[in-house]
Amino acid sequence: MATGRFEREIKASFTKEELQAICEALGVDGSEAGQSSTPQMRRLIRAHVGIAESPEAADDSTFRKADLQAVADGVGASFES
Repeated sequence: MATGRFEREIKASFTKEELQAICEALGVDGSEAGQSSTPQMRRLIRAHVGIAESPEAADDSTFRKADLQAVADGVGASFES
């Protein structure tokens, strides 16, 4: 049996409060994010950090590793894998 290395896909699911905190850290307009659902906030975050061209064009699924790196860069944090 051969063993090999593979890259595990990292997914991150955040609570509504955590997503609101990320929006605040990114400076996303509070009126946009204030009463938004979690999928709406994920779209706003993706658009704000440049993963998507607009919130309407953004994916609303949980964040993947590349998304997390872009969000970390957006808030000025380091991201270790």
